Amino acid sequence: MNNTRAKILIVDDEPVNIRLLEGALKRDYEICSSQNGFEAIRDIKNQRPDLVLLDIMMPDMNGFDVCRVIRSDDAFSVIPVIFITAMDTLEGEVEGLEAGGIDYLSKPVNLDLLKLRVHNHLELKRRSDLIREQRDLLDSQKKELESALARIKRLEGVIPICMHCKSIRSDDESWHRLEEYISEHTDAFFSHGICPKCVAEFYPMMDLNDPD
Repeated sequence: MNNTRAKILIVDDEPVNIRLLEGALKRDYEICSSQNGFEAIRDIKNQRPDLVLLDIMMPDMNGFDVCRVIRSDDAFSVIPVIFITAMDTLEGEVEGLEAGGIDYLSKPVNLDLLKLRVHNHLELKRRSDLIREQRDLLDSQKKELESALARIKRLEGVIPICMHCKSIRSDDESWHRLEEYISEHTDAFFSHGICPKCVAEFYPMMDLNDPD
């Protein structure tokens, strides 16, 4: 949600009900709507709302089934669903919560109560999203640290090196040139040059102070 307005999907087969809820919420939220369950599932995937207000008694596909479909998809399972229905029974409320709804309001809806419930559930979702992002960031940083420590650990301990040619013996008892061994076991790269001592010994006629 961040700096943009939260998006709410209203699902109801009666346009008058959609207009009523939209009128109560459009000042504070971005509103989109669907008039049946199949449209709702399509719009949830395309619109990615932050919260769904879902009617239960609709033709073809009722709200309970829509909610179960939403909850079965990991990409959308965290979207809070508030049932808004004329099915004012304890059994209906229980089934709605078992289907994955987070709240249950009966028609005719008290609009002041609706606004409070919507605000509270969106705030809970915002905090949950933030915690999830921080957890994912920590997991990523942990993996990077473990990878770096693994690279460092590969060069810990005693490294056998030939006293004459300076080759290094690896774990499989084979011998490698120093730069080959370091390149294989670290992320370092080599750029060959020549030190002043070797210049004096092997190239005595070369003047390091001569810019030409």
